[in-house]
Amino acid sequence: MSDFNRKEYLDNAQRLIPWGSSTCSKAPSYPPYDPAAIVRGKGCRVWDIEGREFIDFRNGLGPVTLGYAYPEVNEAIARQLECGAVFGNPSVLEPEVAQIISEIIPCAEMVRFLKTGGEAVAACIRLARGYTGRDHIIQIGYNGWLNSLSSGGAVLPGRLGSSSGNGIPAAISDLHHSAGWNSMDTIREITASVDGNVAAVVVAADYGRLEEGREFYPALRKYTKENGILLIFDEIVTGFRISLGGVQEYFGVTPDLAVFSKGMANGMPISVFCGSREVMKCCDRGGGVVVSSTFGGEALSLAAAKATINIYRRDNVIGHIWNTGKTLWSGANKIFEKHALPVRVLGAAPCPTFTDLPDGGDIITRLMSACYKHGISFYNVSYVNFSHKADDIAEVLEKLEAACTEL
Repeated sequence: MSDFNRKEYLDNAQRLIPWGSSTCSKAPSYPPYDPAAIVRGKGCRVWDIEGREFIDFRNGLGPVTLGYAYPEVNEAIARQLECGAVFGNPSVLEPEVAQIISEIIPCAEMVRFLKTGGEAVAACIRLARGYTGRDHIIQIGYNGWLNSLSSGGAVLPGRLGSSSGNGIPAAISDLHHSAGWNSMDTIREITASVDGNVAAVVVAADYGRLEEGREFYPALRKYTKENGILLIFDEIVTGFRISLGGVQEYFGVTPDLAVFSKGMANGMPISVFCGSREVMKCCDRGGGVVVSSTFGGEALSLAAAKATINIYRRDNVIGHIWNTGKTLWSGANKIFEKHALPVRVLGAAPCPTFTDLPDGGDIITRLMSACYKHGISFYNVSYVNFSHKADDIAEVLEKLEAACTEL
């Protein structure tokens, strides 16, 4: 757009919308080169309001796993749209997709659908309290904004909150406790401090240190079982990405409840909470715990989920994401090392994190801005999708070399 004025656009957006975006992490943060707004996406690329093209690794902050406007998924959505999006009775797709989920996810004896990962975690927390009759919750990592209730816990990915001016009464905050990844001592201390009155531990992986899960998840499973605490896996990011059945399949540890969302439907808004029949029956008729939402079984997203998961099973999407990610991130780290930049991409290839090394300063902010200037859209947790091919990765590494040379 030749007459585009970035400042005017952003000023107007921020006048109308807090942050200028309904999602905090999508608001422009790397001026002047990151997009003010996106117009369209196709495959692994997006185009912004100025007409600039970017090879994209934000992927809607994780939900786009096959690629933007993936034809097979779009066709499934269009077919369902002709039949309707939401009804006053259940869609026939609900048990069909629930069956698929139960075949893939180890803990999924029963399944229920919602729209976002955060509300599905909230449902699991309520279920855990109803099932155990206990009050306190231990949370590891970021589990969605509406569950960021503990003083000093994660209120956004990588951002800790405070205990003042946050809209959370102390009486509620005092029931939620934040613990670090792979910190069994902290979990034991919290449990002891509340006389064992812990309903659940909710854990989202530390993506940069994921392999520590080989010891941490089994230790956590053993401890929670011994103490009558439910174990809830937040697989919003790791599900359908680290492996088809998430970290519980990857590490061979089965939780009592789990939440999946971002990888389910190639960008359509859907989440699932699932778990053992015994616990899930608490939100069945007469179970005492009420979880209900008008849009929980919305049919367009279910159609997209069915198509997306079938593609995963048919085309080894997870293998592609792992292999392509390894090529990209190892190449990126070699470039950072070559230019003596104090930053590395750490963690598992499907969802690694950009991490600054000691004395890195504002290197990640500067790097992200430089990459946008050269047509690459990265995020702190960046994702390869199924539409990223070898030629795209070669182009990215060439552009990244140019960006790092400038830095």
